[in-house]
Amino acid sequence: MAEAYIIDALRTPVGRRGKSLAQLHPLDLAAAPLAQLVERNNIDSAEYDEIILGCIDQLGPQAMDIARNAWLAAGLSEYVPGTTVERQCGSGQQAISYAAQAVLSGSSDLVVAGGVQSMSSIPLSYSNVAATEFGFPDPYQGSKRWEARYGDQEISQFRGAEMMAQRWGFNREQLEDFAVTSHERALHARAQGFFDREILALNELRSDEGPRAVDRDKMASLTPIVDSGLHTAATASQMSDGAAMLLIASEAAVKRYGLKPRARIHHVSARGDDPIMMLSAPIRATKYALEKTGMTLDQIDRVEINEAFAAVVLAWQRETGADLDKVNVNGGAIALGHPIGATGARLMTSLLHELERSDTRWGLQTMCEGGGQANVTIIERL
Repeated sequence: MAEAYIIDALRTPVGRRGKSLAQLHPLDLAAAPLAQLVERNNIDSAEYDEIILGCIDQLGPQAMDIARNAWLAAGLSEYVPGTTVERQCGSGQQAISYAAQAVLSGSSDLVVAGGVQSMSSIPLSYSNVAATEFGFPDPYQGSKRWEARYGDQEISQFRGAEMMAQRWGFNREQLEDFAVTSHERALHARAQGFFDREILALNELRSDEGPRAVDRDKMASLTPIVDSGLHTAATASQMSDGAAMLLIASEAAVKRYGLKPRARIHHVSARGDDPIMMLSAPIRATKYALEKTGMTLDQIDRVEINEAFAAVVLAWQRETGADLDKVNVNGGAIALGHPIGATGARLMTSLLHELERSDTRWGLQTMCEGGGQANVTIIERL
């Protein structure tokens, strides 16, 4: 039976929008960890089959197939093609899935998969929000078939987060409690050096910029993102810059190049759900993945679920019964930041290193995505 192995994984620090990584061209942001990944695995870059990167808002400096261009900017072989994936926040995770599928099918042996996003360069995503900011029409506007099915409802992550909070009955205090825990866990992990092995220092930045001590009084005073809503900037993910890269290899490549696999990709899948509520799909996707593999969450040692908004993780936990002591144990996007196209690869990089640090075996990753979608990946540390 064919296998797809994770050989290596590293990432940049996650920089806050407009801060330490803001002046880096997105190509340079991606090229730094990419060049390091290839160099430290000591395989001629011409031997690689492909590079697949996630990136959202492929405009301006992120346009023209940033995966291929980042590979070239890193000084690597011109013989290797690249492709750029856009599945909203799950783009980086989907890039890993495509790489794994290519290896499992036997069509590729060495693939770099990851993601990059400079939110300092392209300010905000999520379809109609970005479209309006750049003067383009709403992507749904004028489609008679779309309107026949969904009407002219507002479609945005912010409305979706509020719909989830209301449907599952969360109050603002519960959301803020979750955000505080995210920061506390991230600060602890950073202080203990848990992220050090996975981070490549960049622009003199050696650790993630997002985590900070939380002032509960200030948090309580923040204005909701949506009128009369519950989420504020404190209970939503931070806009960020960053990149992450993983080396995925076949069993043949492992033998040929003398590689040491760090994990085996056990399962990849994706499912959809309500595109208006948008952010609930991790629930359906997680249940689907567990059914397909015959596993239970009790068997999973560590979970990374993206903290797009506090209600996303809390609703997922309520529906799946997950033990939150195993979930986002070193903080999530509320504290660490969310460089949207790169986050899927950042989460996988951190999940791998956490399984190694904690000497545990099984990891599951999932994340909500625009359009009401979610990816799930299950890995086994070796």
